Amino acid sequence: MVIKLADYLFTRLRQVGVHSVFGVPGDYNLRLLDFVQPSGLDWIGNCNELNAAYAADGYARIKGVSALITTFGVGELSAINGIAGAYTERAAVIHIVGTPSRALQSSRSLVHHTLADGDYRRFGAMASHVTVAQVDLKDPRRVPGQIDWVLGQSLLHSRPVYLQVPEDMADVDIDASNLKSSISVPSAPVASLGLIVMERILERIYTARHPLILVDGESRSMGILDEIEELVRMTGWPTWTTVFGKSLINEQLPNVYGIYSGRLGRLPCKDYFDSADLILNIGPHYSDTNSQNFTTIPSQAASVTFSHNSIQIGSEVYPDISSDFVSQLIRSIDESCIPRVTGPPKPTIRPDLLSPSPDITQKHFYRIVNSLFRDGDLIFTETGTAAHGGRNFILPPNTRLFGPVTWLSIGYMLPATLGAVLAQRERNNGRNTRGILFIGDGSLQMSVQEISTIIREKLNVVIFVINNGGYTIERAIHGRKQAYNDIASWRHALAMSFFGANESHAIINTFAARTWEQLDLVLKDQRVQQGEGVRMVEVFMDREDVDGALLRLMERQIQME
Repeated sequence: MVIKLADYLFTRLRQVGVHSVFGVPGDYNLRLLDFVQPSGLDWIGNCNELNAAYAADGYARIKGVSALITTFGVGELSAINGIAGAYTERAAVIHIVGTPSRALQSSRSLVHHTLADGDYRRFGAMASHVTVAQVDLKDPRRVPGQIDWVLGQSLLHSRPVYLQVPEDMADVDIDASNLKSSISVPSAPVASLGLIVMERILERIYTARHPLILVDGESRSMGILDEIEELVRMTGWPTWTTVFGKSLINEQLPNVYGIYSGRLGRLPCKDYFDSADLILNIGPHYSDTNSQNFTTIPSQAASVTFSHNSIQIGSEVYPDISSDFVSQLIRSIDESCIPRVTGPPKPTIRPDLLSPSPDITQKHFYRIVNSLFRDGDLIFTETGTAAHGGRNFILPPNTRLFGPVTWLSIGYMLPATLGAVLAQRERNNGRNTRGILFIGDGSLQMSVQEISTIIREKLNVVIFVINNGGYTIERAIHGRKQAYNDIASWRHALAMSFFGANESHAIINTFAARTWEQLDLVLKDQRVQQGEGVRMVEVFMDREDVDGALLRLMERQIQME
């Protein structure tokens, strides 16, 4: 049994859960693209390769895996920033690159899209630093095994991989017998110390006096979110998340407190955290921006830390223990032996007292707009003031928040909204999940073209553009009055029609708010509450208006002047 290489590759993509492929056509991948739609996949052509990589990243964080196709050199290098972000924050993007034919490569011809030095390996070498596995599909005898292996590596590590497909290989016949079996992540063999580790953890659980659970963002890529929520419910222990972990568990549970912010948060929470004698620390990701500048990393002595392939109890690391161990742990716990503890008091949520000024401010905006959210929404907060404000959202059940974590490439969230909302629609069998994006006017200018793709794909997205006249987060960090933090002024009210929306839809679904009264009317408008398609709300704020940690930075600059 034989099959064309392209058919084999795209069949494998469907088998691992990919139904839409992102990318941009280029002369070295055109023949490969001929096979995409006939294979049963949807082609999502993007405005540029960087946006395509961002969209694939967002898709992978919902579906578990995604695919991106670019052309050699110019295309793949445009995408590599997005691939690096997916590597950093664990999104399994399968990056497929159409390359010059084998004959051209063998002859070292100085063709276009190369560095004109005859070396065709340079771009693959670059990709090797931001992908966990790489293959060059040149030998038909090896291709089935290469494809299966590299896709398996992406699933195993939840990180990007890189496949080069020479333009003359798409039509080559290869052995199809492997397609009878699926690609899956093998379960790790039971470690020889598995029983000892289990006994040690159970003893720590049963004897704890001040226990807590800390859910970090890599728990998503470990595939154990249901198990974590069961553990949170079973124990009733005080539970916090990191910035990266926010929304991965139900924030409506009575023992879930939201993001742990250390000295920047509530003192009773910090006191309890500092006094903990057991911290079940799940899916750690210890970057500065995810740990409040390294101040919220839990005590090693008090922690039992569950990572992708290991468990650490105190200072002792037990390797080769997969995330399946969490399921085994839950089944092994005797609920009658779980200590019942009372966490710090949860604050009473009161309606925000608005500033006497009618102007919309960062301090209150995110609490006010919180009323718009409903069960099942996907919410996106771009790097900048939106990301800091979104940390204070109180989310309904089954809601996912996408916020910047470590890579912090501004402009990411708009294409990620495209990818994630599309993926959620596929998961919901065509039911159009709503996405709500909060993005600054500066970040929007990085990737604004992808509004056109969101419109074309008929996705249900509300876009809040925070118009504060430039890079306000950068003003807070440095250069409060510097011209380099200014941007060109855009007429956002024209964006919808410019990017292809029906003229009548664009007119009635574009809103602006300069005052609290105007914002209140927008939030109550049924077109925003219950509408379909893309809606854009431009919210005007002062260029130096910030809150939280950013406010302290801004005040420090003012004091130094």
